Amino acid sequence: MLDFPYCFESERLIVRGPLPGDGTKVREAVLESQPELRQWMPWAVEIPDEDGYEEVIRQGQLRFLSREDLWMLLFLKGGGTLVGGSGLHSIRWEVPSFEIGYWVRTSYSGQGLITEAVNAITAFAFNELNARRVQIRCDSLNERSAAVARRAGFELEAVIHNDDRHHLTNALRHTLVFAKIRT
Repeated sequence: MLDFPYCFESERLIVRGPLPGDGTKVREAVLESQPELRQWMPWAVEIPDEDGYEEVIRQGQLRFLSREDLWMLLFLKGGGTLVGGSGLHSIRWEVPSFEIGYWVRTSYSGQGLITEAVNAITAFAFNELNARRVQIRCDSLNERSAAVARRAGFELEAVIHNDDRHHLTNALRHTLVFAKIRT
């Protein structure tokens, strides 16, 4: 298994994998942001109780340590406030390639923190994990997510039509695929 840091920093953020005890902080941020998140994130529709979220955190830590999924939490430097989540998912170690997912706590949206996190995580993927491809996939109607991908310098590679069904309405959805490639 590839050895790499569990935590790294950007200008304003500490980016790290989940640790026991993070459940309450993550749950509070998700509850605050649920009206915005539930439209795009199926996991934000039903929020587990505190014990349930602590279990989610511990499972996330195990998946990180086993290199199955690299879920990362985003904390402000200094005060340690949780401002969102991100990570490297859909991992294909044989390439290696990764997909970045992200969400921001509503009270911290519009401050460029997610673009900063995406840039830092992309650099981490290329520099520490030897990535050859990093992609971002989002619903074609999720303009804010697509804007993050564009601000972070990802190129739109494809629009996949009728790719999925919306988790709330069951309507057919289109997916945007953005990527950065190491040549």
